[in-house]
Amino acid sequence: MANPTGRRRILIIHGPNLNLLGNREKDIYGSLTLDQINEKIKKAAARHKAQVEIFQSNIEGELVEKVQKAYGKFDAIIINPAAYTHTSIAIRDAILAVGIPTIEVHLSNVYKREDFRQVSFISDIVEG
Repeated sequence: MANPTGRRRILIIHGPNLNLLGNREKDIYGSLTLDQINEKIKKAAARHKAQVEIFQSNIEGELVEKVQKAYGKFDAIIINPAAYTHTSIAIRDAILAVGIPTIEVHLSNVYKREDFRQVSFISDIVEG
């Protein structure tokens, strides 16, 4: 789908439990709430003349559907799959299916955490 504004369209996806930021495990995730993080994202997007849509869900199927519906609508996806990083073949398959350049992000260094958190089901298929 053509983008009449010429601005890059970026889909931001937050996975499970990120809605609890600011309250949960502050020593790991910090004290910012998800709303505060989203405001920072919106300001950065405006500075770079990008359009962003921000989505959060605790439900794997909703995350998969959001990725699928991004096809033809977004130029890039930035995703923090959170706990689904280590378990979701469905999210991996959706990212592969839509072929949209995708970046995986996390709020903590997963390689300094428990062994099971050091496995990402999407790191080998994303841009970074």
